[in-house]
Amino acid sequence: MHNIPTTDVIVIGAGIVGAACASALAQRGLSVRIVDAQFGGATWAGMGHLVLMDDHPAELAIGQASQEIWRTWARHMPSTGAHHDCAYTNCGTLWVAETEADMAIAHEKYERLRAQDVPCELVNAHTLSNLEPTLRTGLLGGLKVSSDSTVYAPNVVRWLLTQPATATRLTVTVGEVTEIDGGTVILRDGQRLYATHIVLAAGAQCTTLCPELPVRPKKGHLLITDRYPQRIQHQLVELGYAASAHQTEGSSVAFNVQPRPTGQLLIGSSRQFDSLTPVVETDVLACMLQRASAFIPSLARMNAIRAWTGFRAASPDGLPLIGAHLWRERLWLAVGHEGLGVTTAPATAELLAALMLNTAQPIPAEPYSPQRFALTQLSQG
Repeated sequence: MHNIPTTDVIVIGAGIVGAACASALAQRGLSVRIVDAQFGGATWAGMGHLVLMDDHPAELAIGQASQEIWRTWARHMPSTGAHHDCAYTNCGTLWVAETEADMAIAHEKYERLRAQDVPCELVNAHTLSNLEPTLRTGLLGGLKVSSDSTVYAPNVVRWLLTQPATATRLTVTVGEVTEIDGGTVILRDGQRLYATHIVLAAGAQCTTLCPELPVRPKKGHLLITDRYPQRIQHQLVELGYAASAHQTEGSSVAFNVQPRPTGQLLIGSSRQFDSLTPVVETDVLACMLQRASAFIPSLARMNAIRAWTGFRAASPDGLPLIGAHLWRERLWLAVGHEGLGVTTAPATAELLAALMLNTAQPIPAEPYSPQRFALTQLSQG
C-alpha cells in the first residue's frame, strides 16, 4: 500500500467540471489531488459549445456566470500548437426556425435573453440566408446569440491543471476509484487517499460510487467530417433542439452543426435513454445525419472521417447538483450537468468553492442544491 500524503481536497473526475473545481480550489490555497482512471468521458466526447440555455432561470444564470469566466480564461488559454490549442472561438449561435412555431420560440427566447442583457437579435429568412448561405431555402429565420462560443475542452482541462499559479498545489493521480468512505478514497489497486473534503465530479459515472444520486446516463452521437473550405460561420442549432434535449425517455435527434477551426464540421445531436452501450448505433446516426442534411443539403456530399458516442449525466430537472451531499460526510457534488458541462463548468467550480469555504456565492446556490432531491436520496439510502 502506498503512503499518500493527506490533501485538503480530492476531486474525483478529471473532465472539465472536475478540472475547473480543482483549479478553483487550488487558487484559494488548498492542496488538491484530482483522480481519474481514463481522462475521457463526456468532456472528450462532446462538442464544446458554450451556449446559453434559458429554459429555466437557474440554467441561464449559471450559463451567464460561466460565460463571463470563459471570456476571462480565453485571454490566457493557448491558441497555437496542435496539441495545446484550446480553439476558443466566439462564433455565436444561430438558432434556426423551420416553422412558424419555431419562430414563436425564437421570439420568446429573444425576450428572455434580452431581459438579462444577453446580446442577441431576431433574423428574418433573408438575413439568415446571408449569414449562412449553405442552409436550405425555405427556412423562416431565427435568433442570433452573439455571446456563445466554441472551445476544445480536452485541451482546456490540460491547461487548467498545469497553470503555474496553482501547479504546486495540484496533484494528478491516474486510478479508478471504487469506494468513498468519509474522507477516504479507495482505488482499484488498494491505494487509500485521504482528504478533508471529497468532490465527486465523475459525470455519468457518479452513480457507481453513489447509487442514490438521481442521475441517469444519456447517450449521444457525434460525427466529424473531412476538412473543407470554411462555409459555416456560426454554431447552427434548430429551435426544436430544446424539446429533444428535455426528452426523458427513448431516442431523439436534432440539427446541431459546429464549424471547427480545422475546416471540419462537427455534426450532432442525438439523445438516448434506452442504450447504455458505447457502440455507434447506425440507425440513430442515420437519423441524426438525415436531420442535419435537411437543413444543410451539402452535408450529404461530404466525407465523414469518424463517429463516436458519449454519455451525458442527466438530472431529473435538467439542473446540476452542486453542493454538499445530503448525508455522506465530507462529500461534495458537482454532477448532473447533462449537455451543459463544458458551458457551466467555470461557475460550477466557483459556486462549489464558495459553498465549501463559506464565502460569498457568485450565484444563488439553492436551485442547484442536492437537497432538492432529498426524498429520493433518503428513500434509496
